[in-house]
Amino acid sequence: MKVSRFAKFTVALNCAVPAIILAWDAFQGRLGANPVNFAIRTTGILSLIFLCLTLLVTPIVKISRRSGLSQFRRLLGLCAFYYASAHFLIFFGFDRGAKVGDTLSEIFKRKYLMVGILALGLMVPLAVTSTDRMIRRIGGARWKMIHRATYIIAIAAVLHFYMLVKADITRPVAFAIVVGLLLGYRLAAHYLRLRSAYRQIQLSPPTVATATASDSRAKRWSGALRVARIFQETPDVRTFRLVSVDSTRLPFDFLPGQYLNLSIQVDGKRVNRSYTIASSPSRQAYCEITVKREPMGVSSRHLHDTVVEGGLIDVKAPAGRFTFTGSEDHSIVLIAGGVGITPMMSKIRHLTDIGWAGPIDLIFAVKERIDIIFHDELDYLQRRHPNFRATVTLSRTQDSDWRGERGRISSELLCRVVDKIAERRVHLCGPVEMMDSTVAILKSLGVPENQIHLESFVRPKPVETNGFTTHEREEKDPLEFDEVDGEASVTFARSGKSKPMDSAQTILEASEELKVNLPYDCRSGVCGECKVKLLSGRVVMEVEDALDFSDRKSRMILSCQARCLGPVILDA
Repeated sequence: MKVSRFAKFTVALNCAVPAIILAWDAFQGRLGANPVNFAIRTTGILSLIFLCLTLLVTPIVKISRRSGLSQFRRLLGLCAFYYASAHFLIFFGFDRGAKVGDTLSEIFKRKYLMVGILALGLMVPLAVTSTDRMIRRIGGARWKMIHRATYIIAIAAVLHFYMLVKADITRPVAFAIVVGLLLGYRLAAHYLRLRSAYRQIQLSPPTVATATASDSRAKRWSGALRVARIFQETPDVRTFRLVSVDSTRLPFDFLPGQYLNLSIQVDGKRVNRSYTIASSPSRQAYCEITVKREPMGVSSRHLHDTVVEGGLIDVKAPAGRFTFTGSEDHSIVLIAGGVGITPMMSKIRHLTDIGWAGPIDLIFAVKERIDIIFHDELDYLQRRHPNFRATVTLSRTQDSDWRGERGRISSELLCRVVDKIAERRVHLCGPVEMMDSTVAILKSLGVPENQIHLESFVRPKPVETNGFTTHEREEKDPLEFDEVDGEASVTFARSGKSKPMDSAQTILEASEELKVNLPYDCRSGVCGECKVKLLSGRVVMEVEDALDFSDRKSRMILSCQARCLGPVILDA
């Protein structure tokens, strides 16, 4: 939800109303017997009110899931600072006669004044860093850390008010209760997040990929699906709608952002490729893959040139952890390049299908207008769902009629089209070069690393990672891995068994042949049961969802997926 300039102006005007009334009453001489004391007290109370309103914004946003309201937080905070400044300036200018020495003497003499000055002093850096430029300069994470001082300021302000009052403490106690409740909410929310994260670590360890269904159908199913329809999206991109052969419902469940493993016969050879499901899991009668035809792509050329409606394709059940169902966060930013739109489209379709209320921002980069996949549908969804906004930028266009964004994704573009990006969860998918540059931009804007989630669609080749080769899942079409380090073989160090390997055999299959006991479960690279440590050599894996960063750093591989690229020694 983006707040209009008029809404911001209206709120700012209402915030200024108490100051206008106070100034008018002062001009009319209606501030009572001690006008200076009245003005000091009034501005102080107003500052406390606006401090409480500033702290109240976050709970309202979290409870209502209307993140656009967070745009008023800085405005309310600045108003609290302005009234606190007026509170001090009236004291300094009228009560102390603008005498610095006298003012300092009075402050050091009275403890409540020292507490008040402390609160005002802490407000200064918050006010100075309240502009968009300063947020970009210091980074969102550091900015948020600085502005957590608002709670300290509120506590000091309440204490200042309490120490000032000599008799009736009703109002300072009321403020103390409000601030206490708001601080308690923040602490409770933080505790619940930590407990949830701890439980997730305990119950869903990194060896287990994202759950794809409530039962085992999605994890273990494999079989044939029928090509019901083929849609031409752009000149070189087609969507293939797949349905069950003998049912009105798919034989598996999936999450938005997951992919299918296809097994295709091309010129008498079995070719295995992974393609993202672009459709929504809420539509259980079919799933769709959207494929770009690559001139050198074995699988993509076969799908475009040979597969027809009514044909069958062998499929392995969905896998992948690049998912978003709406329960993980209250808003989402999706950044895609080219055919990287496919997992984003599954998420967008799912979230709009279920009527999800959180903000959905899509930034989609392509070369030319003709390359915009799902163009008409994106326009349609924006008209139907006010919480969804799509921004398309053309990087190489010479089209003079194009009225949208131009150029590559930049920090200026992201700051302009996405509200509070430093506070948002970001999913990013596209070519490696685009991903690398965008990740650097996101980090410079203060997006925490744990809020950036990636999936690469890359021109394939073995990727050397920490001494062994992994294969990043490739949507376009992986090249054959012909380059090996000598004759392929596997040696199980602890068992003392070894054998030569061909390019199609997995290490798990070799272990079964040699009667080396390696654990396994799904044989799809999803569950992580078959992890084993690589002591030396290079392997390639088609699917590696069950490996996280620490696994890769420890040189763990998935035996059900790993194929040898030369002599390989394992700790087994």
